[in-house]
Amino acid sequence: MKVMVLGGGGREHALVWKLATERDVGEIICAPGNAGIARLARCIPLDLADPVKAVALAQAEQVDLTVVGPELPLSRGVADRFAAERLPLFGPSQAAAELESSKVFAKDFMARHKIPTARYRVCNNGDDARAVLKRGDFGFPVVLKADGLAAGKGVTIASSPTEAEDAVREMMIDRCFGDAGARLVIEERLEGREASFFVLADGQHVIPLGSAEDHKRAFDGDRGPNTGGMGAYAPSAKFDAALDARVMNEIVAPVLDGLRNEGREFRGFLYVGLMLTSDGPKVIEFNVRFGDPEAQVVLPMLGSELLPLLVAATFGQLDGVRAQLSAKPHVGVVLASGGYPGHYRTGLPISGLDAAESLPDILIFHSGTAKRGAEIVTAGGRVLTVVASGDGYRAAIDRAYDAGTRISFDGLHMRKDIAFKALEDQRVTPAAIATNESPPATESLH
Repeated sequence: MKVMVLGGGGREHALVWKLATERDVGEIICAPGNAGIARLARCIPLDLADPVKAVALAQAEQVDLTVVGPELPLSRGVADRFAAERLPLFGPSQAAAELESSKVFAKDFMARHKIPTARYRVCNNGDDARAVLKRGDFGFPVVLKADGLAAGKGVTIASSPTEAEDAVREMMIDRCFGDAGARLVIEERLEGREASFFVLADGQHVIPLGSAEDHKRAFDGDRGPNTGGMGAYAPSAKFDAALDARVMNEIVAPVLDGLRNEGREFRGFLYVGLMLTSDGPKVIEFNVRFGDPEAQVVLPMLGSELLPLLVAATFGQLDGVRAQLSAKPHVGVVLASGGYPGHYRTGLPISGLDAAESLPDILIFHSGTAKRGAEIVTAGGRVLTVVASGDGYRAAIDRAYDAGTRISFDGLHMRKDIAFKALEDQRVTPAAIATNESPPATESLH
């Protein structure tokens, strides 16, 4: 099959890498792609915000299946455009994608279908938001979320009325996130541990793809501004078979049933962002595509071929399909540009890639890179994700950082504590973790 992947980040590199290993995949096109992806696929420029151009490219290239990586094309209705032209595409419709593209829709949807989440209020203007904060409905700290897409950065946890007022002004008045901040969700801050759970759905049937933990804050110890993600590891050390089942039964099943009953049948990757509270798992947010950088650590764990799963989900044929996941932990460390998620420079030469990639059990996925002559240079805030696997979390952590320190570019920044929470969870010494036995392999059922 000829496959086209839409996107140009680390998630799309991971998708292309996985597909490139499979027997039924012929040529791979990636639009727009990046310097790392170009080693595996033919990259073609494309405006991801324009579904019409994506349809034209698929038709011109006679693509057999298009796989959507990021949320923007889905929120713009690319799946609907492809369906109208009878072109196979893996990804949810614009209506189903509203689960991610509107925080207001998602919270109201969860309320309608009794899906556990934080208490909240919807604010349509600055006066509404200030009134909610003045009443102290949720106390402090309090969470403020821009309604629309904000590249993973539209959330503020305000610890005081002053911080909350600043967030309201920035989002709703100054419009730092553009129209995404036209409405605001204010909600209680949940206490617990954040984790993510992933499934593949065909509208009625679902395959779980396991758990992961992302590290959103820019600096060690979960300090600093929110980013698109500074690293991830899988599986989450907090998950076991009982928690897997609870998330599937209490959250995933009612979400898919609710969307189908509302005429928004969901086909694609569903990312469930969770807070593991003392009262059980509660939803923080949904994404209607694989996470980034979570995809970089979860996809290498998939022992089954990906293409048959994508095809089955696209055509509503997941019933009875099984997927195999590796037992080995995977750790991904993001190498970011200095200053990210604020102002940063691009066009900086990257060295050490070959040395890092030559190490055992290492994968390097490009997020923000470009080719300049014979050089690979930086082209974004998150530049690379260095992924390592090991027989335990400690081994995977050590390998990831060993490889990461061999790569350099001016201003390089990476967190030094990715996946350390997994070590704390195990409550054993690092030496013991290095030799521990991994949990048994998970076989997913629909």
